[in-house]
Amino acid sequence: MRVLIVDDERLARNELNRLLEKFSEIEVVGEASNGETAIEKIQELAPDLVFLDIQMPGMTGFEVLEHLRVVPNVIFVTAYDEYALKAFEVNALDYVLKPVELSRLEKAIKKVLLKAEDSSFEEKLSLDSQIFIKDGEKCWFVKLEKVRMFESEGNYVRLYFETSRPMILKSLNNLEKRLSEQEFFRISRKYIINLNWIEKVEAWFNGGLRVTLKSGEKLEISRRQTSRFKELMAL
Repeated sequence: MRVLIVDDERLARNELNRLLEKFSEIEVVGEASNGETAIEKIQELAPDLVFLDIQMPGMTGFEVLEHLRVVPNVIFVTAYDEYALKAFEVNALDYVLKPVELSRLEKAIKKVLLKAEDSSFEEKLSLDSQIFIKDGEKCWFVKLEKVRMFESEGNYVRLYFETSRPMILKSLNNLEKRLSEQEFFRISRKYIINLNWIEKVEAWFNGGLRVTLKSGEKLEISRRQTSRFKELMAL
């Protein structure tokens, strides 16, 4: 696994490099001491994993992610609990506090390697896939298992997870092609739902169906999609 280390402190980079030498699966391919260099290195080297310091002069680790079109796996590194908490809130793969302890680092790396093993056999996005979303000033790392539905709004798609409703510049048709057909279903021109979030299915008007999600939302399955849905769900 190819790794990039991003930290404005040289001693911190050296120490993390030293600790990572203990892991045969890890190859450190580069370092960056600031956000701008980090963006360039990520685009140039395409690392599998980035150890990303959060609090850096000029540009924070969160701001680095906002500038990326393709976001690699990220483990946040920070000396401040408040930033670690924020990293946890945006669902980073993991975070470690400075000074980095070998045992804690080992747990974080195991989590990344396990994810890599699981995803290597999947071309499409599954429930375990983690996506980075930026909407305005807010950004999230979200596992798709938490996204209960996608709603088309013109050239945008609105994601529904927890109490958040961010929008991404992507068509529902393009998104549908990326999602696993076993876990997500296009119920109409406007909605794709997470099948694991279905609470109830009931007969609806004109031979159609209506689903109730565990979150309480009620959505109608179009007549065109009803037969496909019955077949998929063995109804």
